[in-house]
Amino acid sequence: MTQRSVPVDAYIIGGGPGGLATAAALKARGLHGVVLERADRIGSSWRGHYDRLHLHTPRELSGLPGLPIPKEMGRWVSRDDVVRYLELYAAHHRLDVRLGAEVSRLDRSPDATSWTVTLADGSTLTAPYVVVATGFNHTPHTPDVPGLDDYTGTVVLARDYRNGAAHTGKDVLVVGTGNTGTELAVDLAEHGAARVRLAVRTAPHILRRNTGPYAAQYTGIAVRHLPTALVDRVAPIVERIQTPDLSEHGMPRPDTGLLTRVEQDNAIPVQDVGIIDAIRTGTVEPVAALGAFDGDAVLLADGTRLQPDLVVLATGYSQGLEPLLGHLGVLDDRGRPCERGGRSPRGAPGLWFTGFTNPISGMLRELSIDARKIALSMALRKRREIKARRAAA
Repeated sequence: MTQRSVPVDAYIIGGGPGGLATAAALKARGLHGVVLERADRIGSSWRGHYDRLHLHTPRELSGLPGLPIPKEMGRWVSRDDVVRYLELYAAHHRLDVRLGAEVSRLDRSPDATSWTVTLADGSTLTAPYVVVATGFNHTPHTPDVPGLDDYTGTVVLARDYRNGAAHTGKDVLVVGTGNTGTELAVDLAEHGAARVRLAVRTAPHILRRNTGPYAAQYTGIAVRHLPTALVDRVAPIVERIQTPDLSEHGMPRPDTGLLTRVEQDNAIPVQDVGIIDAIRTGTVEPVAALGAFDGDAVLLADGTRLQPDLVVLATGYSQGLEPLLGHLGVLDDRGRPCERGGRSPRGAPGLWFTGFTNPISGMLRELSIDARKIALSMALRKRREIKARRAAA
């Protein structure tokens, strides 16, 4: 990672896969992007994930622009190898990454020709363009559940969970039925938790991660741009073929459209890496949704009262963009960017976003596509601005 004394075209906020991919795509078009990463190492979010995590997308579809993931990392790349790949990627492309540079605010310059980036230490940086790539999994979401603040039991956020070794013999309630929640439930069971219950608010769509050599992501790519209603109608047929009916074990078939949930809630289907067998064998028990906390007890929506040794909250993330740029009018009512990829929001020329959706076609694949779109859009904008300045001279 080098820092070059050349003019900066863009500051890229975030040193994860999206930020690095964008920096490399800009460099390929002759643009100088500087990555600002708040942590002391790149890929900090990936370093903090739970130990057993592997990509749910195959290696061949998960590489970033200009450098495939090495074959020796296997088809389903582990967390540690993802981190290693990001380090290799930054070094391979000789990206300009500035560590320990936490951004606190983003503003349009008074003359509206550039952007001002304010760092946490009060210093400022200025460049014509900015790309925000702080990521989909930025800020853990703590659910607004009555009694949580006064609960006397032990609660762990999924971001702080590492593995089940410390919870052998415990009675655990996992809240959240996304990929993280279901995988943590399996991990706890495999590490010998005495009992693992999984609180289900909305029954998830569960699909096999792969059928032989065919990865589920290929299907996700194929249906990405099909009509939502069509995919919603076909998905239950596929699920019945792939996934056994778990209703008698407490996990009913979902009554929501598969692609509708992806588009409206960013809730991609659960990739089975053990949850089906765990539910069928009873090592993970689906129960009613979390209702409230009451002193040292947990109340479920069906009135059941539990006293688990541990509650794991795998209830998703928020993007945490409001403090950074909520004043710019570029976020929707959920706090997510109004535009993504190669499009700048109206009224904010020269500002781009990447990594704020959870696409059915694979996060890393879409980050790569967005990176190339942003680089092309930025290169064209710079060319137009240069021509305009020359014409005005």
